[in-house]
Amino acid sequence: MSSELSLGAGRLLLASAELMDPNFVDTVVLLLDVNDEGALGVVLNRPTALPVSEVLGEWGEVVEEPEVLFQGGPVATDGALAVALAAPGGEDAAGFRPVWDRVGLLDLDTPRELVDGTVDRLRIFAGYAGWGAGQLEAEIAEGSWYVVPGQVDDVFGGDARDLRRQVLRRQPGDLALHATRPQDPELN
Repeated sequence: MSSELSLGAGRLLLASAELMDPNFVDTVVLLLDVNDEGALGVVLNRPTALPVSEVLGEWGEVVEEPEVLFQGGPVATDGALAVALAAPGGEDAAGFRPVWDRVGLLDLDTPRELVDGTVDRLRIFAGYAGWGAGQLEAEIAEGSWYVVPGQVDDVFGGDARDLRRQVLRRQPGDLALHATRPQDPELN
């Protein structure tokens, strides 16, 4: 099944029906870093009501719609991670660290004028999701997550709340059937 897909930056974790942790129910997590010490990612489908401009001023002018902070995960929620799509040729720009394809992390301490023209799309996450060594692999083995390839539009697309269903629908085989699963199977 899809859990055989190797873990790495750019992969998506889709919460399975078995995952009951309220931090991750029905989430889509973009993996940003996976190494021997663990994994780090951000939840893509949890927009908040808080406008980026209220917290990070002028960065609110350049983020994708909706122009709100996203709840990136339960770890370090008082901090912000900016995930950006570099403009073609902008991968070496000040403050940008490539992660996967032209997607990377943008240092929000970088002066905005150095970023102008180097980034095509930007989304800012409060907090992140993190796993220690072997922890994510164990959760995948127990059936808590489906691992699938990510696409740039998954990170920056408009309707984040329907993202999990959209990603499931495009998967091959039985995994696509999970897109039609009701939130509460008892109601079926």
